Amino acid sequence: MQIEKFDTGLKGQESVKKLIITPKENYNNKLIVRRYLNSIINEGISKLDDNLDKSFSKEIKVNCFHPLNEFSGLNDFKQKFWIPLFEALPDIERREQIVIGGAFRDKIQVGSISILSGTFKKSLFGIKPINKMVNLKCCEIHQLKNNKIVESHILIDLIDLIFQTGINPIYPSRGSEGVWLNPINTDGVNFFEENMKVSEASLDQSLTMQRSLNIKPELENISDQELKEKLINHPQSKFWHEKMIWYGPSGIGTARTLEGFVDNHQLPFRKTFKERNYWKLGHYCELGDGKFSMTAGWHSIQAIYGSEDWLGYKATNKNVTMRVMDFYHHDEGKIRENWVPIDLIHILKQIDIDVFELIK
Repeated sequence: MQIEKFDTGLKGQESVKKLIITPKENYNNKLIVRRYLNSIINEGISKLDDNLDKSFSKEIKVNCFHPLNEFSGLNDFKQKFWIPLFEALPDIERREQIVIGGAFRDKIQVGSISILSGTFKKSLFGIKPINKMVNLKCCEIHQLKNNKIVESHILIDLIDLIFQTGINPIYPSRGSEGVWLNPINTDGVNFFEENMKVSEASLDQSLTMQRSLNIKPELENISDQELKEKLINHPQSKFWHEKMIWYGPSGIGTARTLEGFVDNHQLPFRKTFKERNYWKLGHYCELGDGKFSMTAGWHSIQAIYGSEDWLGYKATNKNVTMRVMDFYHHDEGKIRENWVPIDLIHILKQIDIDVFELIK
C-alpha cells in the first residue's frame, strides 16, 4: 500500500507565493501573539477595549465553535466572545500548554493550546453556571499581519464544560475524559528551534501520516477484528510512537497506544464515515516548528454520516463538515502525542442532535 503524494493545503491557492520567515522572526511572532492573548486575560474586562484595539484588526475575521460560528468585526468579537467569557469566569486565568508558529503559503500564523480556568459564575453560551472552578480547553490559530491579528480560528471544548457541570447529554466517550497533558519530555511553549530542517521534518512526518489515511481497509467486506488488525498494521503505524497518546475532544476522549487509538476512535470513525474526503477544501494551516507541527481545516473534512459506530446516533446519511485542528509532538523520530480539538457540537447539530436543546 503506497502513500500518495499530493498538496494538502487549501484548493485554488497552490500557486500563491510562499512566505519564508526566519526562526528568529517566528519566535518573535509567537511572543507577540502570546503577549496579546495573555494581556487580554490578565488585565481583565476593565482594559478590554484597549487590549483588543492593540491586538486585533478592526475588520478581524473570526471563525469560532458552535454556537458562535463565523462573524467579522472587532465589536462583534468583543460582544459575542470576550464579554460573555469574562462575565462567566470573572477570575479567569490562562495557562499555555503549546505554542506553534510559522508561515503557511503567504500567511504568518501562530497556534496554541491553553487552559482557561475560573469560577463559573454566569451562563456561558447557553451552559448554566455551577459556582465552582472549571477548566476550558481552548485551541486557537491566529493570522498575524503588520503585528496585528487579522483572522482567528478558536475551538473551545463546550462539551467538556457541560460535563464539568455534571450534565451528560450525549452518549459516553469511548476514550478517557479529563484534562489534556502537557507535552512529555519538553517545553511546548518557550522553545526556540534554529534549525529549519528540524521544523520541516516534523511537518513532513505529520502530513505523510495524514496522507496515509486515504488508504481505507474499512471499504473491504471484513469483520471488525480483521479491520482492527489491518488498521494496527496500516502504513500509519510506522509514524506513531509505541507510547503514543491521542488526545481527543470530550465526547470522544483520549486514547493511549495505536491499539487504543484504533479501538476508541479510528475504527468506529472509519466505519461511520466510509464516504469521506479529507482534502475537498484542504488545510488553511500547516506549520512545522521544532519538534512540533500542526495542521487545521475549517469544514475541510466532508463526509456522510453512515452508521452509529462513532457517536452512537443512528445513521442519517447526511453530509457533515468538520472544524478540526491537529497539534503534533514529535519525539524519538515518531509522533509521540497528538492533540485534536474538534467542534463536536457542530457535527452533532448536522445530524439533528442539538446539544443546547438537550441541556435546557
